[in-house]
Amino acid sequence: QLQFVESGGGLVQPGGSLRVSCVASGFTLAYYNIGWFRQAPGKEREGVACISNTDTHYAHSLRGRFTISRDNTKNTVYLQMSSLKLEDTAVYYCAAVDNDCTVLNSASWGPGTQVTVSS
Repeated sequence: QLQFVESGGGLVQPGGSLRVSCVASGFTLAYYNIGWFRQAPGKEREGVACISNTDTHYAHSLRGRFTISRDNTKNTVYLQMSSLKLEDTAVYYCAAVDNDCTVLNSASWGPGTQVTVSS
């Protein structure tokens, strides 16, 4: 299965920045499109951003604050988050996705990384 290990989460004040990472486990990242997702307490998991080797896509409400990038040599995908808001508090996950940023059937969810925005 296509799985990631996420890291880099933590506690940050509103308006702050944070970068989270996910490392591909047991497969070659370069062959896949990858998406970041998040799940806030009491809410469904939602898409944040996705990246191919040539293009990026963002949830409309997050465009301009979040930046997705990848380093295939490190088998790692990053999500740089800035101007963080209280509502960005969630567990953040990576998954392999198709060209429409839909999670692949062969993908599985990792443990995620908790991002908490609080003063």
